[in-house]
Amino acid sequence: MKRSAESGVPMSFDDRVYQAVAETFRALGDPTRVRIVQILASGERTVNGLADLLEVSPSAVSHQLRVLRQMRLVRVRRSGREAHYELDDPHIDHLLKEALLHVRDFMEDLMGPGDPA
Repeated sequence: MKRSAESGVPMSFDDRVYQAVAETFRALGDPTRVRIVQILASGERTVNGLADLLEVSPSAVSHQLRVLRQMRLVRVRRSGREAHYELDDPHIDHLLKEALLHVRDFMEDLMGPGDPA
């Protein structure tokens, strides 16, 4: 958490910022959407490419991408009839990596290293 240089007190933000952060986490509150973001961190993909990797239907992927697009976590680039999706902002990749590391470390502390999760 950022702190004010003078006082060391955590910085405060406008309520709209806190609301947007909560909505971002809500958008990442679905395991399929988390997996989509993780895949897109390595580069753009089509709906069918994501569906193949996730082993779910293209319509299910499209639904999840719609949610992520509405939150501006991913963006679309059209090429003819194909839509290519990519992360809208590198901060999203960083946020997801930090969350995954946090959960992994928490689970290791809880269950011990090497235990199946």
